[in-house]
Amino acid sequence: MSHRNLHRTAAGPKPAAFFSGSYRLEDVKFLLKPISIEPIGIAEKERLIQSGRRHYSEMLSPENLPSPRYMDIFREAFALNRRRMALDLLNLAAIIGARRNGEITLVSLARAGTPIGVALKHVLRRFFGRDAEHYSISIIRDRGVDANALRFMLDDEARSEGGIVFVDGWSGKGVIARELHKYAHDFNACHGTRLDSTLFVLTDLAGVGIAPSDDDYLIPSSILNSTVSGLISRSILNGQIGPNDFHACVYYREFEPHDLSAWFIEEILKDVSEWVNQGHTPSPTPVDPESGHSRSQRLLEDIRTRFGIAEHNFVKPGIGEATRVLLRRVPERVIVRDEKDPAVAHLLQLAREKGVVWTTETALPYRAVSLIKGITDA
Repeated sequence: MSHRNLHRTAAGPKPAAFFSGSYRLEDVKFLLKPISIEPIGIAEKERLIQSGRRHYSEMLSPENLPSPRYMDIFREAFALNRRRMALDLLNLAAIIGARRNGEITLVSLARAGTPIGVALKHVLRRFFGRDAEHYSISIIRDRGVDANALRFMLDDEARSEGGIVFVDGWSGKGVIARELHKYAHDFNACHGTRLDSTLFVLTDLAGVGIAPSDDDYLIPSSILNSTVSGLISRSILNGQIGPNDFHACVYYREFEPHDLSAWFIEEILKDVSEWVNQGHTPSPTPVDPESGHSRSQRLLEDIRTRFGIAEHNFVKPGIGEATRVLLRRVPERVIVRDEKDPAVAHLLQLAREKGVVWTTETALPYRAVSLIKGITDA
């Protein structure tokens, strides 16, 4: 079965205009349905999730602007880590370019993958002479990738399935990479397509994808929410989304005066240019995933055994995942390898603001791990 015209039925999704959040339209096409939703407090949301009464994707907790002190820490973190992120963007673009001979279609996983996809689109064009289309779509744990978005994307401008590259910021435990592989396999079986479900990331802590690094370093965009990701929420899949709709999101228009999304991309691209001007030769060779995979599995087993954690989703390893817990879940504790490490300053600031216990373990294989609190009265 050909993948052409997979979605264009009378009931299929036909957006009048593409949605790009606070990015320029040429930077990204969000295949998401903007909606309004009443936010639910973090503690109540956690109870509903852990009791099994609601799936996390059905709800959003309130999103607030970072405190002034937290923004100071973000700026410090950005200054410390921007060149490293720029180097990995350059090398990841080389890896992608070596694996896609024809057209390139970047498909970032909203929302953490979106800034990476936007930056890669520019890096591929400016420094490799490769034009790329960029879409950002939803993938939700236990619910899968948005099949309507995949169908639409393959038909839009007759994009070649062979040029598709799935992109995210990092891997934590590898849950999203495995989810992508499973649902892409199901999509291929249903539609006769041959999508490559490999996930390309800047750093692959779990050893589940393709990346230039497996270091647990601070990707600056990982420590902010919507104001560095096009002013969109994480994706939503609830009763407001019909069978022919894309997964949804909220657009935080009220945060427009504080948006850093476009600024962040331009600043990172300056650093990519600097690497190129200094004569850096991008490497198309990814890191061996086996080391990261082994390290990840050992850590998960150790943490779950020592803290008596039955639910593996309650363990969030790596700076990026640890930050997400503090921003939108109910943390039990934060563990850091070195409390004086500037890369974890934002975590400790969030812990102080939220009254969360944090401890230091010098033998920790990652810079940070957050544990989600079990709600006993769920």
